[in-house]
Amino acid sequence: MTNPLLKKLVKKLGADAVATSPAPEYSGDKWFAKATPDAVVFPSTTAEVSFILREATRAGVPVTARGAGYGYVGGCTPVRGGLVLTLERMNKILEVHAGDFVAVVQPGVVTGDLQNAAKAKNLLYPPDPASLKDCSIGGNIATNAGGPRCLKYGVTRAYILGLEVVLADGSVVRCGGRTHKNKTGFDLVGLFTGSEGLLGIVTEATLRLIPLPPARATLSAGFATMDAAAAAIQAVFAAGFLPAAVEVADKFTLDAARAYKPDARFPPGNAQVIIEVDGQPASVRSEAASLEKILLAAGALEVHKATTPEACAKLWGLRRVYSQSLKATGLKKLNEDVVVPRGRLVDLVRFAERLQKKSGFPIACFGHAGDGNIHTNIMVADAENPQVKKSSRAALDELFAQVLAWDGSITGEHGIGLAKMPWWSLAVPAATRVLHKSLKSALDPHGILNPGKFV
Repeated sequence: MTNPLLKKLVKKLGADAVATSPAPEYSGDKWFAKATPDAVVFPSTTAEVSFILREATRAGVPVTARGAGYGYVGGCTPVRGGLVLTLERMNKILEVHAGDFVAVVQPGVVTGDLQNAAKAKNLLYPPDPASLKDCSIGGNIATNAGGPRCLKYGVTRAYILGLEVVLADGSVVRCGGRTHKNKTGFDLVGLFTGSEGLLGIVTEATLRLIPLPPARATLSAGFATMDAAAAAIQAVFAAGFLPAAVEVADKFTLDAARAYKPDARFPPGNAQVIIEVDGQPASVRSEAASLEKILLAAGALEVHKATTPEACAKLWGLRRVYSQSLKATGLKKLNEDVVVPRGRLVDLVRFAERLQKKSGFPIACFGHAGDGNIHTNIMVADAENPQVKKSSRAALDELFAQVLAWDGSITGEHGIGLAKMPWWSLAVPAATRVLHKSLKSALDPHGILNPGKFV
C-alpha cells in the first residue's frame, strides 16, 4: 500500500473513514479463510466510491468490496491485501414507492429492514436469505442470494430493476431502470448480479416489490425418514401445488436443533418438512387444509399448522436456528449449497447417506427442498488435522462430482468465493471460463477488484 494513496483517501474521505489498523472482522466472512487488508475505507457516497476506485487503479492497489460479511465462501476475504471497501455506511432506504411497486436502496441496507419498510406500505420484497436480519442488499446482489421463498417468487435477480455501479476505473454506470419491463440493450443488470464484486461495486439498487399477500399459513411436519419426507414433497408438487416455500431437515440437523433449543417444539421423527402458502385468506385456508391431508397421507407423524403471522414466525424460527445449531455441536460445518434438478431430490438424500457411511463424517442436510437447493454440510472434528483435511476434501470431491453428473450446480446462492475455487474448472466448461475472463478483462483490465478469486 502506497503512503500517497492513503493520504489522498484521508484527505477526501476524512480520517474517520480510513482505518489502517482494521478490526479482525474485515479480514473475511463466515468462512474460515482470513487475510488482513492494508486498510479499510468507509465511503458514504457514490462519489467517494468512485474516487477510491479511480485512485486505487492508478496506484495498482487491490480493492475488495464488503457488505455485511455474512457470506459462507470467503467471497470478501482480501487475499491480496490492499483495501477493503466496506459499504456499511451506505445504508439508506432512499424510497419505497407504493404506486410504482419500487424500492430504491443503498447497498448497505439490511435485507430484513427493507422487508419491514416494504411491509409498512403493504408491499413485499420476497428474497429472504436465512441471515436476512444481518445480511445486506449489496451482498445479496453480489451472490444473487435466494432463500426459502425463492421457490415461488424467484431469487434476488428477479427483483432488480436497475443498478448504479462503479467500475474499476471509477466510472459510474447505470443499467436497467425503474420500469418493470425494459429491453434496452444488453442485460447488464444480470451481468453484475452474482458477480461477487469482480466486475464493479453496486452503490444503488432499484428493486421490484409486489403486493403483500394478505394471508399465509405454515405447516411443519415430522417424518420417520428423509426418504419419506422427500417423497411427501414430491406428492405436494404432484398434486398441483406451488407453495411459497418448502424446506427440509434431516435427523442430524434436527437432533442438533433439539439440543440447541430444548424448549422449542420440533416435530417427532428423523426429518422435518416446512411448507408455507400465501395469498387470499380463503385460498390459503383451503390450500393449508389440503396440504395437511397430503402430508398425513404421505406418512407424516405429526403436522403442526400455523395461520397467524405470530404462529408462522414461530415455526420459521425453528428453521432459522439450523445453522447455529450445527455450529453448537462443536464440529466444523463445511457448508455446501449444492443444487440438483428437482427430480433428483430423493437421489441426493440417499447419496448423502451413502457418503456419510463411506467417509465417516456426519452429513447434515437441510434447506430449500422445493428447488433442489439442499445445504449438504459435512461435519468435521479436528478440522486442522492433515488427514482429516484430506479425507474431507475427498468427500467434497465425491459430492460435487455426483451433483455435476446429475446436471446440478456446486452453488445455488453462496457463490464461488474461495471455498468453491477447487471445483470451478469442473463446474464450468473451458469456453465459458474464457468468456468470464474476457468480461473481467474488459471491465477491470488491471485486475484490482476482488483479486485472487475464481476469474
